[in-house]
Amino acid sequence: MDRPYVICHILTALDGKIDGEFFAMPETLPALKKYGEIRSFYDCKATIYGTTTVAEGYSDGILTEPPSCEKVYPHDDFIADKSAENYIISLDPRGVLKWSSGYLEKKNRPKAHVVEVLTDGVADGYIGYLRGLGVSYIFAGKDTIDCGLLLKKLKALLGLERVMLAGGGVTNQSFAAAGMIDELSLVISPTADGDSGSASLFETGGFTAPSPKAYKLKAVEQGEGDVLWLRYAKK
Repeated sequence: MDRPYVICHILTALDGKIDGEFFAMPETLPALKKYGEIRSFYDCKATIYGTTTVAEGYSDGILTEPPSCEKVYPHDDFIADKSAENYIISLDPRGVLKWSSGYLEKKNRPKAHVVEVLTDGVADGYIGYLRGLGVSYIFAGKDTIDCGLLLKKLKALLGLERVMLAGGGVTNQSFAAAGMIDELSLVISPTADGDSGSASLFETGGFTAPSPKAYKLKAVEQGEGDVLWLRYAKK
């Protein structure tokens, strides 16, 4: 393929929720452990996250005001580190995420280089802001992220053969609607969230039209603590 193989790897409650109070339940601990083990199983050098997921768990949040920069850079792709062992691919079409460095080190995760994914409409000041921090960036779309174009660039620019897609729900849906999820890996916690305000595995979020997709069951594994690991292939 001219793009990486995409594995959507997500931990969900029984009702398909991917965030919420169920994460704090002791019954979810075995699922969290299994989720981490499976990340190692897939051995992907890059993980793709949406803006909300990155803002809440990876970046320094959202910028309160647009950054300014004296130098104007062209809207061309910029890779600060082509030899990093791991990458965090951050979908940020409007250029709103706040960073303090071009690298992230989270507990129990390897050090990763940050690659921002932007659209043509991003402000010139934000490009200079990323440059100053050593954050890489890729342009993939005019107003919204073009998933197919992004994946082609990830292979061409970084040599990635497989990537992990890890939410949120709108991001997962965008790749699913584009037919860009090759494998779906679901770790099911034996809990139910029930909160209609919690995010689900796939959501349009008002950004895309509903686009139902079918998947073929590849494998089922029952683990400790009544956890299920379901693997589906694109049908």
